[in-house]
Amino acid sequence: MHEKNMKVKNGPLFEIGMKSLVRKDPLPEANQEVSEKVLLIEQLKDKTLRRTIDEMDERVTVDRFSLPEKERFHRRVSEMLNMILAGESRVLSRVDREKIIREVTDEITGYGPIDPFLHDPEITEVMVNGPRRVYVEKAGIVHKTDVVFRDDDHVLHTIEKIVGPLGRRLDDASPLVDARLPDGSRVNAIIPPLAVCGPTLTVRKFSRDPYTVEDLISFGTLNTEIAMFLKMCVQSRINIIISGGTSSGKTTTLNVLSSFIPENERIVTIEDAAELQLWQEHVVPLEARPPNIEGRGRVTIRDLVINTLRMRPDRIIVGEVRGGEALDMLQAMNTGHDGSITTGHANSPRDMLFRLETMVLMAGVELPVRAIREQIATALNLVVYQNRMRDGARKVTKVSEIVGMEGDTITLQDIFVFEQTGIDEKGRIKGRHRPTGIVPRFIEKIESAGLYLPAEIFRSPVKA
Repeated sequence: MHEKNMKVKNGPLFEIGMKSLVRKDPLPEANQEVSEKVLLIEQLKDKTLRRTIDEMDERVTVDRFSLPEKERFHRRVSEMLNMILAGESRVLSRVDREKIIREVTDEITGYGPIDPFLHDPEITEVMVNGPRRVYVEKAGIVHKTDVVFRDDDHVLHTIEKIVGPLGRRLDDASPLVDARLPDGSRVNAIIPPLAVCGPTLTVRKFSRDPYTVEDLISFGTLNTEIAMFLKMCVQSRINIIISGGTSSGKTTTLNVLSSFIPENERIVTIEDAAELQLWQEHVVPLEARPPNIEGRGRVTIRDLVINTLRMRPDRIIVGEVRGGEALDMLQAMNTGHDGSITTGHANSPRDMLFRLETMVLMAGVELPVRAIREQIATALNLVVYQNRMRDGARKVTKVSEIVGMEGDTITLQDIFVFEQTGIDEKGRIKGRHRPTGIVPRFIEKIESAGLYLPAEIFRSPVKA
């Protein structure tokens, strides 16, 4: 790909230009694979887009468009198409006409071919693997769509419309970027030569209405007993880490658990990209910052964790620990900032502890392994492990207490587990959450906070 096509304009506004929006090369002649009807629609769409752009201001940002303005553009695009059809004496079906109008409007006022997906509340993730392969996640299942971009430049144009207003750059010097849409959705983009199949875009959508614990219960993520237990753990200031694989729902569960924090406490949240939606009034959200164009000005999660300790927090919520900030987080939990919650990538509760050891070592502090494990064992009380099942459902599969040390090993005991019993005729996982019969050792801390957990929720069910 030519270098001039790879550069993204830098600044808050994105200039909509003819070269990036309309087809650069003439349409190919009709052949066996491309029908005349498809070619006709593409020709009409390009003409409508070109003539509509000619009447627009040269500098336009997607954020500017309100709903009335989008409706105005929709009407103008419809009028322009009617003029083109009348001038060329062409007849088009109502379905094809609406398709052209919608796609041209989305191209101008939204994010092109993927714009409808970003407004569909049932779609949770959009994945563009080059111009010809677009996937979406819906109800936990990834589906390939029939949506395509014209070429690599069309995908690049869509990425530019996302990162341009945010002041982010994407070019040969900086071929990947993490960003956030105005609604909070997370965006990752990577371009050739790093992305072999063409410009690649991933959008993890942001829920406008945050999920509640009742939602998680209805989804089968956890049951009423686990919800009650976790709520009282948060209220009694138990230190919790939520672990799991990619896209297992850790952030959603973190958001729900954070909602149990009393309103009169000062909460500081630290994230790479701000996603948490807390209802409490006294919340201070902090967000890490990448380096600028000159490679300076970076502020890491660790920098924010260290600074947070000077902000008199009652609770520290770290969106995800990935590196040396784990040491500062553990030290904060061990020095009076109990009741903190964070998440981490791992394949099991035990694996989460191993990964924490590695993260502490990444802080550059030379500590014996036993000392690190003692820090973990005394700082953390509970590991909530969440898994994305084969059917796409997210489930809390283990709730494990960190008991302490036996020799050089951190000991764990499961309080609740998910027990799979089979698969139904639709391929969905069947099973139940059940207690193991073990009462956590920190039950006294819950009771000293004036909270009461009925003994029945820990009672292991009698096997049939």
